[in-house]
Amino acid sequence: MMQTLTVGLGERSYPIHIGSGLLDHAELLKDHLPRQRAAIVSNTTVAPLYLEKLQNTLRSVGISSTPVILPDGEEYKNADTLNLIYDALLANRCERTTPLIALGGGVIGDMTGYAAATYLRGVPFIQIPTTLLAQVDSSVGGKTGINHPLGKNMIGAFYQPQLVLADTDTLNTLPDNELAAGLAEVIKYGLIRDLPFFEWLEQNLGKLLARDTEALQYAIARSCRNKAEVVAADECERDGRESGGRALLNLGHTFGHAIESGMGYGNWLHGEGVAAGTIMAADLSQRLGWIGAQDVARTRNLFERAGLPTVAPDLGTEKYLDLMGLDKKVEGGKLRFVLLKEIGRAVVYGEVPEGLLRQTLQACVPFDQADGTTSHSTKPASGQVAGYQDRHD
Repeated sequence: MMQTLTVGLGERSYPIHIGSGLLDHAELLKDHLPRQRAAIVSNTTVAPLYLEKLQNTLRSVGISSTPVILPDGEEYKNADTLNLIYDALLANRCERTTPLIALGGGVIGDMTGYAAATYLRGVPFIQIPTTLLAQVDSSVGGKTGINHPLGKNMIGAFYQPQLVLADTDTLNTLPDNELAAGLAEVIKYGLIRDLPFFEWLEQNLGKLLARDTEALQYAIARSCRNKAEVVAADECERDGRESGGRALLNLGHTFGHAIESGMGYGNWLHGEGVAAGTIMAADLSQRLGWIGAQDVARTRNLFERAGLPTVAPDLGTEKYLDLMGLDKKVEGGKLRFVLLKEIGRAVVYGEVPEGLLRQTLQACVPFDQADGTTSHSTKPASGQVAGYQDRHD
């Protein structure tokens, strides 16, 4: 059965529909396509799987569509690829009433949303996420943007979609490492604000890895409900208090974005960077005396069971510090981290002693027991599933 949640933002509120076979349900889309025309942005991996189905669904209610097919991968989330969207919209004379539909994972959703926010100074935008990570995180909340060589997601806008349509059937074609990457964001919600959900994940992770439809729908809905509540309270991440705000959704991301940027976009999936970064955040939380070794081990165990890396690449301490200095949460030149007070409760904290931070950066990279040196690994070192190029966005 389909579940529908609402992101409560007043007159800009919108539904999230979650269920199986939703791509066949034109009635869910029709009210958001008033002019019988739309542009569908997808990529070379997802389009062969689902573009024709979506076009046929739209055609059944008299809506024509213009496809815009982009190259696949995080390394293409940049200004050059963004211009390919603008080129297609202009060439096809798309108007201010022409909605952009994002059909793909987080990269497609972020770029399509930013194009929608800026083309003709704003056109309607619909999210149809086809990866677990996009369904539980990036498609909800209105963060859009592109990467810059110096930092991830540093150029963008807050721009809410009209609708999110999460068809769980699209997860059947998702490679195992992409499914695992999505689970990193699912686990995050349990860690930052939902202890009962974290405990449910400990008991039901096997079902998620086996792609049990009921378990996946429950996890997606629970994750989206958590995010919707946070976004409704702090849409544009302006709550700078330690105890709350949208920044809490960035657990592991300060470290994780540094990993993605430092290793070169596309070499680590976003969820892989978040997983290793979350372990670094947990380690730092322990060094501050907030959580114990058992909590760190419990967190690490769940990520490892999901097939995710729990050891970060050794970029070098100074490189990490330099890359983290570009994090969006930096205020007054000071790094701010999302850290754990306990499993199920996170805070934003900007008073981390540099010595403790350096200890975490040195402790959480590969270590060669034979010669006592760190290893400058170019791939995730723990729990990694092979096949970087076999991505579903």
